[in-house]
Amino acid sequence: MQGVLYVSHGSRVKEATNEAISCIRAAHQHVGTSLWEICFLELTDPTVQQGIERLVQQGSTSITIVPVLLLSAGHYFKDLPHEVEGLKNQYPNVIFRYAKPLGVQDRIIDVLVERIEEVRTQPKTNIDILLVGRGSRYPETKRDIETIAQKLKQKLNGAEIEVSYLAAASPTFEEGLSTTRTKQGAQSIVVPYLWFTGKLIGSMQKKINDLRENNEDILLCDYLNNHPNMVRALSDRVNEVLKNTAEDSSDVSTKKGGGYVEYYPYNG
Repeated sequence: MQGVLYVSHGSRVKEATNEAISCIRAAHQHVGTSLWEICFLELTDPTVQQGIERLVQQGSTSITIVPVLLLSAGHYFKDLPHEVEGLKNQYPNVIFRYAKPLGVQDRIIDVLVERIEEVRTQPKTNIDILLVGRGSRYPETKRDIETIAQKLKQKLNGAEIEVSYLAAASPTFEEGLSTTRTKQGAQSIVVPYLWFTGKLIGSMQKKINDLRENNEDILLCDYLNNHPNMVRALSDRVNEVLKNTAEDSSDVSTKKGGGYVEYYPYNG
């Protein structure tokens, strides 16, 4: 039986966990499998191991691992496969497949445009945008954020856009703030490329509040959250794998044994 395991990042902030669960539940309404579980990579239970155990106990012989992640970075390339790799021998007759992170998609960039429109009070010609990514040591992540910035610029008819990162990459968020606030009379809008709330959003808001106390025209727009585009983007990632699974079922049936893994993240 086919099972789906959604793997979110995890957070000590309860609201972040609730937002992730809400988005996943909404997405799974568009997925045609009855066996599914939600788990977290860190900081929150259930763990990946617990999620897999629950699916196997319910009869899953094929599990699609769905990373609830925006971009490919360390959690996708390293942490998640490490977790699953350690369970292969425990479940030798279970086939594991991986869905991809959401990646760069126009419909997600459309959400960013909506978030900007929700807060801006100046004409588009008089706003400066600071797009803020989580950051990663993997070059793929930085390339994706830069691509998103270029696409966002096109959708905003050439508005000035700078990029910064909250960790593990440069320019830093603080450096990005300094660069963005140089245009006289312009309204600065900080756009977090983050899916759910958490401590990162809280720290960004605090810094921006401090600047606003000095009468600076700077705003933080909302994160992506459970916008309908995000919900469908997630469900589409699951259905891509399930469609391939159905088409390849005759081939896959001969490959069982040893915890066979398809679509392994290290291979792209």
